[in-house]
Amino acid sequence: MEIAKKRGASIALFLFLTASGFCAHAQKVKYKDLIVLLNAKQYDKSEPFLRRYLRENTDNPNAYLNMGIVLQDKAQKMDPLLSTPAMVASLDSAQIFYDKAAKMITDRELRKNDEYYEAYMRRDLRTGKFVIKLSDVQLDIENRMKACGERSSRVKQLKTHFDDMVHAYERTQAAYKLLLTGRDSEKDLYLTADQSTVKTLKSLTLVFDSVLLAYDQYKVVSKELGKTGHNQVIDLKEIKDLKQDGLTTAEFLKDDLKLWNYRRWSDHSAEVIEKEIVPMREKLVAFDVSLNKLGTKLKTDSVSVKADVRQLAEKMNVAELKKFDHDPMPMALFAMKIADLDYRSDLISNKHTHDSAQLKPKVAALTQELADLKLLDSLATGLNGRNWDTEEKYYQHFIAHAFGSIAVLKNTVTATQEFARRERAKKESAWKQIDELRKWQLNGADSIPLVADVSGDRPIKPLLIEPDKYTAGLTYVDSLATGYFYEITPSHMGGFKATFPVSQENFKRREFTLINALGSADEQLSTFYILIFSTQKTDDKFPATVAKIQRKEGLIWSANLSFSLMPSEILINPASGGCAVKSLASDGAAQLVQLDKSGRLQK
Repeated sequence: MEIAKKRGASIALFLFLTASGFCAHAQKVKYKDLIVLLNAKQYDKSEPFLRRYLRENTDNPNAYLNMGIVLQDKAQKMDPLLSTPAMVASLDSAQIFYDKAAKMITDRELRKNDEYYEAYMRRDLRTGKFVIKLSDVQLDIENRMKACGERSSRVKQLKTHFDDMVHAYERTQAAYKLLLTGRDSEKDLYLTADQSTVKTLKSLTLVFDSVLLAYDQYKVVSKELGKTGHNQVIDLKEIKDLKQDGLTTAEFLKDDLKLWNYRRWSDHSAEVIEKEIVPMREKLVAFDVSLNKLGTKLKTDSVSVKADVRQLAEKMNVAELKKFDHDPMPMALFAMKIADLDYRSDLISNKHTHDSAQLKPKVAALTQELADLKLLDSLATGLNGRNWDTEEKYYQHFIAHAFGSIAVLKNTVTATQEFARRERAKKESAWKQIDELRKWQLNGADSIPLVADVSGDRPIKPLLIEPDKYTAGLTYVDSLATGYFYEITPSHMGGFKATFPVSQENFKRREFTLINALGSADEQLSTFYILIFSTQKTDDKFPATVAKIQRKEGLIWSANLSFSLMPSEILINPASGGCAVKSLASDGAAQLVQLDKSGRLQK
């Protein structure tokens, strides 16, 4: 039934528009025809005809009233953000038409044209009749005017707050981009920051606060307006990667309004600079000053400062700086200066060692000093390979306060590198000399090799070398072998020695590669036993020579023996004053051959 009514109304309206000549080329618009469209709320279609009618007729208050209604309805359908001027214009014009209607509508008008005001007809409670009251019409017009005025004002407020939000965000983003000019990482930001950076960060926070304030005001007005077609809800995104975050623009007309959280980022960044970067810079300068003081102490007092350096280094929080720079230049510089102090300290500590005749401590001292110099050279070379322009950008405060200029810093590093290389060359030359000396035990005119791989036709052939204790072997003169024993002294010079006869038949020079030796000494290094044997059997036994040597008396005795099993160890027997030769059978069983204090076999 309802569908049939609507279809009938549409047909009637169509017939009205065509039959009445109600078209663009019509000569004159008849209001009684136009009211059909208006009552059907076909405001979009009726507006042009109503405007034309009002240009030709200025005495119809109902036309003014309907014109206000048309414009108010038209404004209601507009987007308050995208069509703000047009919407405000429609609302303001509606008020004007309402005002004209209100001034012209009288009781006489209502009686004369009551069919135009049927919407205001209501039952009179006193008489029970349906009537149109002027007061009702005027109240409605007054309410409509008020509604249009309030909506116009709120639409303008809404647009103002929206624009304020957009512009504040654009200013925030522009300030952010300007701040990051030439900086594409947190390292760049923090290490190049100064007071102006902090000031900019704090002002950026304030500007971004105005974004949120404008948004809050916008939402209040939006709620007052009711349906606006927009319901933006801010989703704040964290800025984590400065290379890509914070740079994309926002789509403010979307309900899911994604904004970069510049406030949190700027607050955090400013806090890091003020509470971490600035104090850290002062610590770097203070640490450098402390190292310089230790250098002065070392030169003035000629004392090692290694312990002081270690104690000072423990106070330096390297991780604090590495948080912002994984390879910080000041740390590399401090490492170089510490290595320099270590070397100079070791030189002072080793002075008496270098002056002594003992070879082993000299070797240890040179080894230590060469290690110091290699490290110092490596650190200085690494520093010299750095990009100083970049380092000056990152550590301007430190360079200015610790060195005065980048040129002075570079000269310091270069001078240290040259010093390390000069000293290293000297120490390496000394090392070659002492290393050569380590290969020999000098005793009068004798030069006894202390390395088993001595080549050539030298008559001295070492078989046994107990470092820092003794050495034993064979000397060949006219192809005749003689056993020798030399003490290895700390200076590799002097000491006691002994020679002893050996089996000439079994220890020929041409068979030297088949000869081996074993040795043993008491704890006081006063008594020594030397066993020289062939690893090749003669008459199914291993020929050998055993010699007993004492520090005070020299050679006590020597004996030529032979063993069924190859000797593996020679043991001292303090109780008997003799020794035992230990051999191992193929099944692992041990066999001992005892010799008394005179070198005779014991049965």
